[in-house]
Amino acid sequence: MEKEKFEYIIKKSDAELPVKELLKRNFGFSSRLMAKLKVHGGVERNGSPVKMYEKSLPGDRITVMLPKERSAFIPENIPISVVYEDDDLLIINKQPGYVVHPTKGHPCHTIANGVMNYMIKQDKHFKIRFINRLDMDTSGLLVVAKNSHSQDDFSKQMSENAVIKKYIAIVKGVMEEDEGTIDLPIDKEQEDQLKRAVREGGYPSVTHYKVLNRFSKGYTMVELVLETGRTHQIRVHLSHLGYPVVGDVLYGQAAVWLIERQALHAESLSFLHPVTKKRMEVTAPLPEDMLKLLEKIG
Repeated sequence: MEKEKFEYIIKKSDAELPVKELLKRNFGFSSRLMAKLKVHGGVERNGSPVKMYEKSLPGDRITVMLPKERSAFIPENIPISVVYEDDDLLIINKQPGYVVHPTKGHPCHTIANGVMNYMIKQDKHFKIRFINRLDMDTSGLLVVAKNSHSQDDFSKQMSENAVIKKYIAIVKGVMEEDEGTIDLPIDKEQEDQLKRAVREGGYPSVTHYKVLNRFSKGYTMVELVLETGRTHQIRVHLSHLGYPVVGDVLYGQAAVWLIERQALHAESLSFLHPVTKKRMEVTAPLPEDMLKLLEKIG
């Protein structure tokens, strides 16, 4: 069962604190979630409803029931590869060729529809909250929060650069420097609402890179760590440097004899678990099409 219940036993040291402060200190609840609980209720002391401003005695049990929320996407038989799952998080290894969430251009056949189908088969019930997004043709780790607290906490970590996101890309050209940082602002191209470009006055964008392998046929395998998360950031930065991701039609050129999509994979995520606060690292191995690409250029 997905986590909807949090409990805390009042200690002597915090007996004089109001319930609102106890929840913030011990569970790290966001202001948004606190507002929901204030309006909809769900906070009890020793089994009875309690107001946020009330204080408690040592030994009192504070119980929080999170608001029950459910997604209603149409379930579709789209494979979902689970890398990690517990009461609070679902982390999957997304395959290329699918957008994450329904849009006007892609109202169905999305990862959200596949996760809905997975939930039904597993008899699970939660609102699907995607923490990060991946481009349609990018593979790798995708995080779903199962409750609003996990969503708020994970999003806060990302905004504070506490989540380490590593990608693997195979680019056209042989990169000279072993490692470096690309610190160039990105914004939309004026004539194209989809395409981004390095633009003066754009949004600050920072990508760290490290060369993993160079190939005599004129390619480089590179590891990338995002400090910011702009749309198409890796693809724009690498293309601007003159090393477009192999197969990237938008910022380079097609290379269907090598791979039928951009060779970009979200390989690992390191973060603090939103509830246990333990440091976690999850990884997703390179997909088959990128392994075949390495064979072809190696």
